[in-house]
Amino acid sequence: MDPNFVQGLHDLLVQSTANDTVQLKAATSQLNQQYYKNAACIPALASIIASSPSESVRQLAAVEMRKRVMANSGDFWLQVPQSDREQMKAKLPELTLSESNNLVRHSTARVVAAIATIEIPTGTWPQLLPFLEHTATSPQASHREVGVFVLYAVLENIIEAFQDHLQSFFKLFESLLNDPESAEVRVTTVRCLGVIAQYIDADDKADLKSFQALLPGMINVIGQTVEAGNEAGARQLFDVLETLLILEIPILSNHIPQLAQFLLQCGGNRNYDSDLRVLALNALNWTVEYKKSKVQSNNLAPAILEGLMPIACEEEPEDVDDEAPSRSALRIIDTLATSLPPSQVFPALRTLLQQYFGSPDPANRRGAMLALGVSVEGCSEFMTPHMSQVWPVIDAGLQDGDATVRKASCVAVSCLCEWLEELCAARHSVLVPAIMALVSDPATQRSACTALDALLEIMQDSIDQYLSLIMQHLTGLLETAPMPVKAVVTGAIGSAAHASKEGFLPYFQPTMEHLKHFLVLQGEGEESELRGITMDAVGTFAEAVGKDVFRPYFADMMKQAFQGIEMGSARLRECSFLFFGVMARVFEEEFSPYLPNVVPALIASCEQAEHGQEPQSLTNKEAAVAFGTGTSPTNAIVIQDTGNGTAEVEIEDLDGDLDKMLDVNSAIAVEKEIAADTIGAIFAATKTHFLPYVEQCTLELVSQLTHYYEGIRKSATESLLEIVRTFYELSNAPEWEPGMASITTQQIDLNVKQLIGHVLPPLLEMYDSEDNKTVVASLCVGLAQTLNVVGPAFLDGKLEDISAMAVQILEQKALCQQDPDQDETEEAPEDQAEYESVLVSSAGDLVAALANTLGADFAPAFGKFFPLIAKYYKKSRSLSERSSAIGCLAEIIGGMKTAVNDWTHPLIELFYKALSDDEPEVQSNAAFAAGLLVEHSGVDLSPQYLHILAALRPFFVVAPDAPSQKFNARDNACGAVGRLLVKNTAAVPLDQVLPIFVGALPLKHDYLENRPVFRAIFHLFRNSPQVFVPYMDQLLSVFATVLDPSAPDQIGDEIRGELINLIGALNAEDPGRIQAAGLAIFVPGN
Repeated sequence: MDPNFVQGLHDLLVQSTANDTVQLKAATSQLNQQYYKNAACIPALASIIASSPSESVRQLAAVEMRKRVMANSGDFWLQVPQSDREQMKAKLPELTLSESNNLVRHSTARVVAAIATIEIPTGTWPQLLPFLEHTATSPQASHREVGVFVLYAVLENIIEAFQDHLQSFFKLFESLLNDPESAEVRVTTVRCLGVIAQYIDADDKADLKSFQALLPGMINVIGQTVEAGNEAGARQLFDVLETLLILEIPILSNHIPQLAQFLLQCGGNRNYDSDLRVLALNALNWTVEYKKSKVQSNNLAPAILEGLMPIACEEEPEDVDDEAPSRSALRIIDTLATSLPPSQVFPALRTLLQQYFGSPDPANRRGAMLALGVSVEGCSEFMTPHMSQVWPVIDAGLQDGDATVRKASCVAVSCLCEWLEELCAARHSVLVPAIMALVSDPATQRSACTALDALLEIMQDSIDQYLSLIMQHLTGLLETAPMPVKAVVTGAIGSAAHASKEGFLPYFQPTMEHLKHFLVLQGEGEESELRGITMDAVGTFAEAVGKDVFRPYFADMMKQAFQGIEMGSARLRECSFLFFGVMARVFEEEFSPYLPNVVPALIASCEQAEHGQEPQSLTNKEAAVAFGTGTSPTNAIVIQDTGNGTAEVEIEDLDGDLDKMLDVNSAIAVEKEIAADTIGAIFAATKTHFLPYVEQCTLELVSQLTHYYEGIRKSATESLLEIVRTFYELSNAPEWEPGMASITTQQIDLNVKQLIGHVLPPLLEMYDSEDNKTVVASLCVGLAQTLNVVGPAFLDGKLEDISAMAVQILEQKALCQQDPDQDETEEAPEDQAEYESVLVSSAGDLVAALANTLGADFAPAFGKFFPLIAKYYKKSRSLSERSSAIGCLAEIIGGMKTAVNDWTHPLIELFYKALSDDEPEVQSNAAFAAGLLVEHSGVDLSPQYLHILAALRPFFVVAPDAPSQKFNARDNACGAVGRLLVKNTAAVPLDQVLPIFVGALPLKHDYLENRPVFRAIFHLFRNSPQVFVPYMDQLLSVFATVLDPSAPDQIGDEIRGELINLIGALNAEDPGRIQAAGLAIFVPGN
């Protein structure tokens, strides 16, 4: 080796380590041009690692040598003469052992690993493994540390070459996990096992068993590391644990109870550093999320909740972005509520909440209130019957003597308003005054405004009595409150506009005057947030007051929105995109002149890379987890060098701070989600004006279907199907006929057919790998809507795939429903998380759309689907599952019509059970379903009429203050009676039925059922008009109500036309009566 070459290289490395930018730049250029293109640099760098007195030079030489070894897929290394290669292979392991500096030692170990990556697969370095095993068992602790770290570095790169050695590794690691002297040996051993775990196959029973035997030792090491306060080591070990949790092999299955208890103890120990406690609690959160079947089958939720509540009551940091054990505990309660059946979570939580609410310590009351708030999302349906016990606690919390409890109560109200809209809106007379009092208190102002915002959003007409007071109070705060409070006040005003609609007109212009200053704020942070929320609120105003009133502000507000895009803030871009969507909805085709500027901005947003885009070696699941937690789930990630001399980051150099390496920018991801969503909305609003952009937008949205963030995949899915529906509607296609034949014979525009060909295959491909239930539910609902619009042609070549998707979800075997810890032959438990019900319901929508599209030809498939859907109607199933099962069967009957004949008797038997269900929502769907079955089945059900009518009779007794579902059930019962009357009037005891039937009119909620109701009325007037004589005044009053031009349309054009004709005929017989009923204006010719 040329000593001058080595010396020159050494001098340049010394120059590179100097704190002089000019020298560094010159040295880097010279190194890249004169040294790193020559394979001789590799042995030269090895010589420098061995001989340089400078630790920083040895460190840099090791980093650069590893890059050169890996350059061109190892080809650069192979250009080195074999004798030199053999010499380096002999010397480098020994150098690593003798190196005193930890960072240099680790970097040199990675050089050994890089060489091993090339040499071991070809069998040309048989000495390495025996050397490592010997070193790892050396009596000298420092040697064991080197041996196990080199082994770790080698395993990271080429574990496949060691598959045959796993059993001997397990024996070695068993002893190393119990190393008596070195914590570093124990930590690195756990990291080695974390790498190996990723390569064990579920069928490798022996390896799986051996690994599982080591788990207690691994958990002990994590505990020792936390106990010692070793944050860097703990981060590495929790990363390993999180890797084990997301693997799709059941490595941890039998240890979940012990693991949960261990993590809970770590997270709850106040003697540990806060950051380490957060790490433990984050791992517990993942345990609940990814091992939920084991958490469920072992009924761990009550014990976990009991351990979490004291943590949830700890102090919270001021900064909302700061992590703290209390926040982590609340996050786990949320995950328990959304991942597990509410029957396992809410009863235990309710007991704890009662205990904590009764505490004299305000911290306990505050923590309990926050725990209640985060549990609502996953337990809302289950909680509903128990709300009479919850409301007194909320009311007391809003008036608590401690401000932190009052603020927490406001948070709980916000959560309740989001998930239990109707119940919260019904309590407006209690909640509005209580929250308004807190709005006046500076200590609770911000939280109270947020709660008021959530409440106003859902109040609808009830807001009228409070609007003047609320607006007077809130507009005053716009002048006096601090900026963060102004932001939530502005949001609350937007919700007031949303609820009051045209009632907001008197406040519109004065409010715009108040807000105009916020729309020109240029600062970051609080100013940017206030500007964005103001933009959102103004969009809501436009929807409330309508385009004619808003038009004078339209152009200027669009200008402000475009300026927001240019300000470098993802949040402001998101607000601008939302505003564009609202303006397009409000102004429709008038919005089209802005498309040349709006669409490129949306496309540019979708195309931008998030800062720190995830490395290619991450799966969607891993990246999504990183997105959710801000950390990587595994440190077995190697960023490979391309060999072009560019700098690379060594994981070891980061001291475990993987946040920086995996800085997935959530703000940009959310912005892209909104941009993707807005594209479909704008096309639907602007119609033909958007056509020049359809192709480019479609291609971009298809590319987003593989994004790691589920929100973007969901938005892209919904927009793509919206584009297909809008494009089809613009093609002026003739009305389609249901049936299999129409799949290939339906007249459909070639461009529409090509668009479907571009969109549908990638959507179905996404489903195959989609692990998020919300995305799959959106896909099912979107496909159902699109099928109902486009018709059978949408199924061309894809009927089998779409049907199989629906079957898979109903069988609970879709990828997003799978749990690696559950045996494939095992039936999914009936008691499921409420989110599971949403997914099953969406699959039901898809099946109903298939029936609607295929008509009678759906009959063969119904034989498969009927038992799959019917199994969700059992008393043990949740309300939403029971309700959606019956509703789905009703829709299918409506699609199949007479082809339902063969299933008539099992269907009516099922509907009888549902008609006697305890819940009015189920009863309502059952009434609808029974009526449709009578209407469409060719089987004569008239012998069953008295049974059906008896089952419907209780639905007609509804108290004035009853929940809306009771009125819905009554409306659907009216529709069912109407269908029975039309099908076979003679089988109905009119003298008993008509007084009840007419007395329940007009319908109050479900106006669609006016169709069968009025068909029955017209049928009886045509065939037996005398039966209505005793009820004529009642009927005329009903006619006046449904024809009232100042009220929303309740009956549609066809029924209106026939009803007006009937009024004309009745007027010919008794004009005075028609005049008295106020119907004379509807008499034809008047």
